[in-house]
This record gives sequence, C-alpha cells and structure tokens, in this order.
Amino acid sequence: MKEWDPVLYRKFEAERTRPARELLARISLEQVEQVTDLGCGPGNSTELLADAWPLAQITGLDSSATMLTQARERLPHCRFVQADIRTWQADTPQQVIYANASLQWLDNHATLFPHLVSQLEPDGVLAIQMPDNLNEPSHHLMREVAAGDRWSSLINASVAERTQLLSTGEYYNLLTEAGCEVDIWRTTYYHVMADAQAIISWLQATGLRPFLAMLNESEQSAFLSDYHQRLLTAYPAQADGQILLAFPRLFMVAVKKGDGAGKPAAKSGQ
Repeated sequence: MKEWDPVLYRKFEAERTRPARELLARISLEQVEQVTDLGCGPGNSTELLADAWPLAQITGLDSSATMLTQARERLPHCRFVQADIRTWQADTPQQVIYANASLQWLDNHATLFPHLVSQLEPDGVLAIQMPDNLNEPSHHLMREVAAGDRWSSLINASVAERTQLLSTGEYYNLLTEAGCEVDIWRTTYYHVMADAQAIISWLQATGLRPFLAMLNESEQSAFLSDYHQRLLTAYPAQADGQILLAFPRLFMVAVKKGDGAGKPAAKSGQ
C-alpha cells in the first residue's frame, strides 16, 4: 500500500486529536517515567503525552517512515521508532501504553491485547481508542461501491476489508482475564463538515486507502466520483447547508493489577 500521507492526515487534525485528548484525560497516573504511543502518526497524540508527562521518556512507534519524519520534526525531544505494533516488544516495562486510532487496523485482538498488557508494569495503564464506524454510511458505502460491477474486478474486497471490532463484552473479558481493571465506553462524535467532499478528504487519509491502493490515478478519481454520489444521499445538508458526519469511537482504559488492589482505571468524569 502507498505510504501514509501526513499532510492529508493532518488536514483534520483538530477532529482527530479530540478523542486522543479525551482518552488521555481518563488516565489517572501522575508520576510517569515510561510511555509508548502506538501508531503515533505525525505526532499529534504524542505531543499530548509529552505535555502531560514532561519528565517521562516518551516513545512514538509507527510503521510509516513518512509519518515518523513529521513526528521527529515536531517533537525532537521524543524518541521515535519504526516498527510493527504486532511484534513490538518494549525495552523496559511501561507505565503507559497509549494507542489512539491505531489498533483497529490490526487483527487478532484476542492475542494482541494480552500481549500489550504483558508489557506494562504493575498498575500500568493500557489506553485504547478505536474508530467503531464500519457500519456507518461513510464506510459501508465505500464497500458497496467496491463490490459493484464496475469495481469488483479491480478491488480485492478481502484486502480492502477492515476487521470488525469485537464486542464491548469481549474486550472487557479479554482485558480482565489479562489481569486488568477496565473502564470501557463508546462515544459518537458528530463532526460538522462543509459537504460530502469533505468526508472524502477525511477518509482519503485513512479508511479509503486500501481501496484506492489497488487503482491507478484515473480509476481512483472515478471510484471517488461514484462514492461521492452515494454520500450525497446518505448525508443530507442541515439547515445551514453543512452536514453531520457521525463518528462512533470505542474507548478502553485498562489498569494492570499490582500485588495489591489496582489503582482506579480512570479519573471520575461525567
């Protein structure tokens, strides 16, 4: 697949960073020395961690060299490593492992999540946020277009398909059985977008990438045109002419139990 585009990704940085900030706010630890940001991208989430714990060793990890280049320019005082989350092994037990909008790209969570917990020190926190929007029109319409007569011979559906998340109960069981106290919740954001083309601009940096990767430039334009026509129906204009993009996200904060009772998994909130 073509490299991630940091410039395109950062076009909606405020919207992408909001859930990262809200995830961080639910971590109760104050004295932190070792933090890893899994799937750090261009460093927008890593910057939040560095601001929260300025004396900690902050490590950002990503598989994309272009994303890491931007992250290093943005945060020269942090450490960045190019690696695959699935095979990553921390040099030392971590107090915080933070994964904002990265683990949804990986399968086999039943193995991955306990593996991540095993790299925490006692009372350490695994904080996860994942988009849970595969059944939203924005995503099922791209699959619908790809499965049509015009595109099915060019787009390998199995390659483009992202694995459905497990149920909330399954994630809770996974993490409690791995020895954690778990806080889990789901939030639906409603992003105000100028038009359907703005949705495409957002998703070209993320969800559309596997579909477009199989097409040449002219085919990509045609595919996006077909997709755009369906979005116009699925996302009608509001009274002021703008549209609302519903974006559900699943959050988890898991605290690894120490020798005694584990620390609270989250700050008290609304």
